[in-house]
Amino acid sequence: MPVLKFDAESLEGIPKSPCYKLPSKTMEEIEHTCPHPRTEKLLYLESYKLTLTEPAAFADETSCQCKAPHERLTIAQARLGTPIDRPVRVYADGIFDLFHSGHARALMQAKNLFPNTYLLVGVCSDDLTHQYKGFTVMNEIERYDALRHCRYVDEVIRDAPWTLSPEFLDKHKIDFVAHDDIPYSSAGSDDVYKHIKEAGMFVPTQRTEGISTSDLITRIVRDYDVYARRNLQRGYTAKELNVSFINEKKYRFQNHVDKMKEKVKNVEEKSKEFVYKVEEKSHDLIQKWEEKSREFIGNFLELFGPDGAWKQVFQERGGRMLQALSPRQSPTSSPTRERSQSPTFQWPFTKTSPPSSPKAASASISSISDGEEDEK
Repeated sequence: MPVLKFDAESLEGIPKSPCYKLPSKTMEEIEHTCPHPRTEKLLYLESYKLTLTEPAAFADETSCQCKAPHERLTIAQARLGTPIDRPVRVYADGIFDLFHSGHARALMQAKNLFPNTYLLVGVCSDDLTHQYKGFTVMNEIERYDALRHCRYVDEVIRDAPWTLSPEFLDKHKIDFVAHDDIPYSSAGSDDVYKHIKEAGMFVPTQRTEGISTSDLITRIVRDYDVYARRNLQRGYTAKELNVSFINEKKYRFQNHVDKMKEKVKNVEEKSKEFVYKVEEKSHDLIQKWEEKSREFIGNFLELFGPDGAWKQVFQERGGRMLQALSPRQSPTSSPTRERSQSPTFQWPFTKTSPPSSPKAASASISSISDGEEDEK
């Protein structure tokens, strides 16, 4: 990893590392060459230089070759801030199986313990983990690589020891060890960090509640059938899943049943949607029909009601027809009326009936003749 170099003017006012207790002549000759954090705060300014373009390095690839003697800092010195060429080296270890947000949060806390922190993370090997804790889901190579790609990690130590020895702490020039404060009983000890706490090198972090590797494994075991069926659908074989022949057939039958249920559910949803659309359209049709029927009834009443237009039309036409069928009589003095009058024959008998016998007829004729003579 490249080392930042500054001229004398740019370094003026920056505190010297408290670990350097050498004569001034030796100070000029020996330069502190420890690796810098991947996120560097330049000259204690407010700007940051991010170097997160590559994963974190392994410890055996970038071991600290600094020739300056390393004296551990106190917590007070580390919190006050250290020179940029002397980061506080914090160590955190673990199994990190099924790397999750709880792991990342713990490492984030360790990274932000001090203003200038270089975070080393130790990961135990498979043999050591299986011996003291149990079988893991991810192998050691996968766990190493997961830690390398965490943004808070500056260096990964492979095959980390289960209990930290003074030789290991001196080799990696570790100032502090970060872990949650709950006593970790293992390897015949009530707390594997007890001697670290007594030396004043322990810095506690907080656990994230509700998430852990054991919780994730419990979820998988609890819903094993669901995940087995899912992976069978995705093309895994029963042999790869360690599933028996009978269970394989059972899972595949359940998958078919679930598909049928899903189809039925889709049909029900589509039918409900169709019924809803039909109801909506029928409501619109009924509403339009009511509006049209009201309009039709109103128009009908305007035409054929008691005071409608058709009544006046019928009255006018009826008057014209009556006039055409029975025209008015002409005046009595008109020549036409005189011409139209014709002599009417009157019975010389009574108005009621003609003579009933010849004698009566002769008597009536004689009476008519007598009357005419009297008029003369």
